[in-house]
Amino acid sequence: MAVPLLSLTWTDDITGHQGFLVIDRLVRGVCSGGLRMRAGCTLDEVTGLARGMSMKEALHYDPEGRYIPLGGAKGGIDCDPRDPAAYGLLVRYLRAVRPYIESFWTTGEDLGLSQDLVDRAAAEAGLVSSIQAVYPLLDDEPAARRRLADAFAVEVDGIGLDELVGGCGVAEAALTALDRAGVPYAGTRVAVQGLGTMGGATARFLARAGLAVVAVADLKGTIANPAGLDVEALLAARDAYGTVDRGALRSGDRELPGDAWLSADAEVLVPAAVSYAVDRENQERITARWVVEAANMPVLPEAEALLAARGVTVLPDVVVNSGTNAWWWWTLFGDIGPDAAEAFAHTRHAMRTLTERMLTRAETDGTTPRAAAHAIAADRHPVIVERFGQYR
Repeated sequence: MAVPLLSLTWTDDITGHQGFLVIDRLVRGVCSGGLRMRAGCTLDEVTGLARGMSMKEALHYDPEGRYIPLGGAKGGIDCDPRDPAAYGLLVRYLRAVRPYIESFWTTGEDLGLSQDLVDRAAAEAGLVSSIQAVYPLLDDEPAARRRLADAFAVEVDGIGLDELVGGCGVAEAALTALDRAGVPYAGTRVAVQGLGTMGGATARFLARAGLAVVAVADLKGTIANPAGLDVEALLAARDAYGTVDRGALRSGDRELPGDAWLSADAEVLVPAAVSYAVDRENQERITARWVVEAANMPVLPEAEALLAARGVTVLPDVVVNSGTNAWWWWTLFGDIGPDAAEAFAHTRHAMRTLTERMLTRAETDGTTPRAAAHAIAADRHPVIVERFGQYR
């Protein structure tokens, strides 16, 4: 396995918490990858996420598009985002890695951090923007920045477009798998771990497609209803961390333990919260036919192999949750405008095309969807290098 281009660990001199930055590779001198904050975040975790970002960028390469693929990177801070000291820690971390953000690392929200919070902390750390390193690659920087700002101001049914596009992409990946298998949407049941940005949007799009969301898990536990949950009511009752106010539950909704989502009686399982959620032991509880990785690295490799042996298909994160990252760049580079209908249409087309290509290759090669996605990315890397220059 290739060694990252750059890997660093930073220790906060006030709290003792650690932060990490891993740059897997560069394309035209720039890389892309969000910044997460969670208690227990490690350098190994961030390294894996950075490698995944390199693949996500390559997978969305379109020679006809204005979006220029970037290299992959990731940042992480080992701290509970609800800790009172978390915001100050975030500002100090961004101040410490400021030269990298100014020069070649574009970043944004990820697990535990909202884009608004990242933007506020970045300004306090003296940065122009968390994505300023990509500005020299733009044909018309002022117009591109206005376009992205306008897109972030768009709301659909009270939820920001930036929160919805990722879930739209996850839903389309799942629906593509159902379509290939000839499974009707009506009557198909879904369980979702996490009702934050990605999980909440995914639940909304799948419910609106006609699937029944029968279980969702948050920090307080699992909420279940075999007849289907009222997704819109649950979304409206969330706090900033995706935790649902139990006062919004209906009479038929049940409260179960936090890990009950794993064994939910559902055809589709969507881990949309933390990494490493499915391991060798608890994978035995999964009865779903598809596991759709809305979170980054939620299924450990050993667990995925055991699931595959049982006939459970894991749709990998490098494809499934890549829509958010791609939407940023489609918008900034001008492939789409700051319009919800255009964003959803472009996301649906791109995600269906990519998921179909991945599943077709997996079937042809007799391998897993993850292996097929890696092979597609590997095929595209030399083409990107030839067009845009060496990675390192």
